[in-house]
Amino acid sequence: MPETTQPDTTTRSFRLGVAGPVGTGKSSLIATVCRELAAELRLGVITNDIYTDEDARLLRSAGVLDPERIRAVETGACPHTAIRDDVTPNLIAVEDLERDFAPLDVVLVESGGDNLTATFSPALVDAQIFVLDVAGGGDVARKGGPGIARADLLVVNKTDLAQYVGVDVPQMVKDAEAARNGKPVLALSRHDPESVAALKDWVLAMTKIVRDGNHTPVDPGPMAPHSHLDENGVMISHTHAHSH
Repeated sequence: MPETTQPDTTTRSFRLGVAGPVGTGKSSLIATVCRELAAELRLGVITNDIYTDEDARLLRSAGVLDPERIRAVETGACPHTAIRDDVTPNLIAVEDLERDFAPLDVVLVESGGDNLTATFSPALVDAQIFVLDVAGGGDVARKGGPGIARADLLVVNKTDLAQYVGVDVPQMVKDAEAARNGKPVLALSRHDPESVAALKDWVLAMTKIVRDGNHTPVDPGPMAPHSHLDENGVMISHTHAHSH
């Protein structure tokens, strides 16, 4: 009988997805996580952009990690396609990073900016953060959607801008909590040490939960029908369906 071998899991990290609409501060959040935790955890980052590696270059220039630990995937398609429907390019990038810098504790996977339906496939990440920002409007959180309702953590970002855009942050957080049925919501500003410490604590706690085998990624369900403009300004519509 041939010898049975088990897959090598020694290079497997905790894979944490970060998604949200354009401009909500996903790259800034990842930079904050790296800055706060680089001395405690072995980190890597995969960014997603449709046609560029701009987010990866931004993070490298911030000096938050060894530049070689920050890699870019140019998806060539609407962002949620690469994190939800066909995760192969991202999965390869994550596994290459894990192999090259083994062992890594956490690999953060940043989605390209998308709408409220953007969610990661559980085949790609173990847990996910969804990012909103106050400049997008105080009513966004109560509109719901898969990202808001089902992510492991919802971040209401850039709270320091609330006074300039007329947003009531406590009410926005209250609306978000109602939309999430008790799942955690964090009001965050990178200029507020208390909220940054809360983000750090959440990442550390989730890392331990995943390491201990006490977290099962939840499939957030299929994308809602949506449309976006391609590089020629042509409106493309998608309806996503997934088999079970």
